[in-house]
Amino acid sequence: MEKQLWFPIEEYLSRVGKVQQGLRARGLDLLLAFQPESVTYLTGFFTRGYSSFQFAIIPVDGEPIVVCRDVEEYYVNSTCAFSQRQLWSDSDDKNSVMVNAIKSTGRAVTRIGIEKSAWQLNAARYEALKAGLPRAEFSDVGNLVGGLRILKSPAEIAYQRRAAKAAEAGMAAGRVAAKVGASERDIAAAVTFAMILAGSDLPGPGVLSSGERAFYLHGGYSDRVLKLGDTVQLETTPCVRHYHARFMRAMKIGSATREEQALAKKLIDIQDRAIAEVGPGVPASVPDRIYRESILSEGLEKKYTNKTFYSVGLLLQPSGGEPLEAAPGCTWQFEAGMTFHTYLLVRGFGFSETIVITKNDCERLTNYPRELIVT
Repeated sequence: MEKQLWFPIEEYLSRVGKVQQGLRARGLDLLLAFQPESVTYLTGFFTRGYSSFQFAIIPVDGEPIVVCRDVEEYYVNSTCAFSQRQLWSDSDDKNSVMVNAIKSTGRAVTRIGIEKSAWQLNAARYEALKAGLPRAEFSDVGNLVGGLRILKSPAEIAYQRRAAKAAEAGMAAGRVAAKVGASERDIAAAVTFAMILAGSDLPGPGVLSSGERAFYLHGGYSDRVLKLGDTVQLETTPCVRHYHARFMRAMKIGSATREEQALAKKLIDIQDRAIAEVGPGVPASVPDRIYRESILSEGLEKKYTNKTFYSVGLLLQPSGGEPLEAAPGCTWQFEAGMTFHTYLLVRGFGFSETIVITKNDCERLTNYPRELIVT
């Protein structure tokens, strides 16, 4: 069987080595990685069936062990960078599988690191771990793996560049499809078709809403038929090897008033000024403040509570973004290798980009014209 690794083996060894350093610093014997992104990031193993019970055991030294369902054997053999795995079948008790897999490592396991925020580690499984390993001490490793994922390698950013191209193709197709008499489903179908052909692993737009729903974030497509003068909010959200890039544009169907053109220009200018401040060592609060203070001082909104940046990269549903965000009170700084979706939404007009932090400043990965789209 030919291996289908997403990255060279050296990259996986480096990732695992950094986690093992973190385990030693915490005095832990091993990590139980339950978050699906952690499993794929550290071992390479990926299957569309990741919602089935699976996890990775990362010992403080030596190779990781992947525990997964037996029907995933082909995918674990072809995508996993490491050779050790334990397979369970549907007739097995998953909690027993979990406990026995840990015991079978042959280690005197007394201190175990876990990802308490992982959705795969629910309360029942956590209680089963404690009952099955009564002498073990469990410690939440917090952002040990997530912190590594926030700084992307050149190979990871290359996947995001490809995703950005698919996002641009999706927006171009959506622009053509958005016309009087078309439905939101027509737009979604055109976007999906274009993004898949352009290389996206996943179909479908992100935000796609029209009429009054365009004024509210996270609207999905419906049967609604577009009318002359409608506002349409469209976000294209493709991924390549499940590395994401995305952007938003506001559309007007048929025509836009002078006031609407002026609003779009103001919003794009605010975003341009915020992005221009982004670079290594810059506090995230600096561009975040430009967004908020500009929107409020221009009288565009009475209050503005949305986050303005959030990190994106390897994301597996239901995850919509990485945990690093810019909002009032944030204290982190931008670093080279970080990638973000940065956006604003005011009065139904949304504009956004995916950017990468470079050695000197930042670069847009999404490069569609920055304008109000009038179809």
